Amino acid sequence: MNHKFAHWGVFLLLSLTWGSSFILMKIGLESFTPYQVASLRLVAAGLALLPFLPKAIRQTPVNKLPVIILSGILGNGLPAFLFCVAETGIDSSLAGILNSLTPLMALLTGLIIFKSPIKKAQLLGVCVGLVGVVLLFSSRGISTGGNWYYSLLVVAATVSYGTNISLVHHYLKGFGSLQLGSIAMFFCGLVTFPVLWFSDFFPQFATDHAPWRSLSAGLVLGVMGTGVAAVLFYLLIRRAGSMFASMVTYALPVVAIGWGVLAHETVTWIQVLCMGIILLGVYLVNRAKTAS
Repeated sequence: MNHKFAHWGVFLLLSLTWGSSFILMKIGLESFTPYQVASLRLVAAGLALLPFLPKAIRQTPVNKLPVIILSGILGNGLPAFLFCVAETGIDSSLAGILNSLTPLMALLTGLIIFKSPIKKAQLLGVCVGLVGVVLLFSSRGISTGGNWYYSLLVVAATVSYGTNISLVHHYLKGFGSLQLGSIAMFFCGLVTFPVLWFSDFFPQFATDHAPWRSLSAGLVLGVMGTGVAAVLFYLLIRRAGSMFASMVTYALPVVAIGWGVLAHETVTWIQVLCMGIILLGVYLVNRAKTAS
């Protein structure tokens, strides 16, 4: 019984951590450019996981490093920038809803790129999920004042996430989350740090109106939303199983919508309905997977 409570405790903490990422990006964008927020997130995550880097490097074969770096770009680097740019045109709650496409994109990219087998029941789940997305785009579910195309950046980010999941499944099995995360995030942070250095990011803190609120949001986003979340997810998989851990997918958009309501964002019943349809598709995919 105690173990079950512990599993649910980690699950809730992980859901809150990841689900809060979208509103934290929005707060960061109050004072910084989307490129600065994304870079701050990646640099903060790289620093948070830096203590684990020496051991990770020692345990990793040299020929696997390029694959891990590619995994970091697909799973963290590219989506960080896509989400931040997207949230200059859409609400954080809508970004959270569209993020729930990730499991479906993982299945599709696995089929298209890696020729992974797919069941008819899983294909049904993908179709149901995509129906939810089509309804979201074709109805008033995306009320962005004409900036609906920003939503496509979030869809592109989920494709990147999905490709990374398939990449890890096929080429990085047996590597721990800390091992992969510390190497990948160090590279991402190292490459994106010049964005902060050569922009007007640091001079802002020499003024009387330094953007401490946005800085705090960016640091929490990087340390908790990327660094600690990766550790919690790995812990949950090890102790409760991958199926239980995958349930986080259902909780993330709910948390994102909750923060959106508190931030006085527009959340319509059509958005909630479409989110339900997308999550139904995710459920059908997961059910077919466990039935195999």
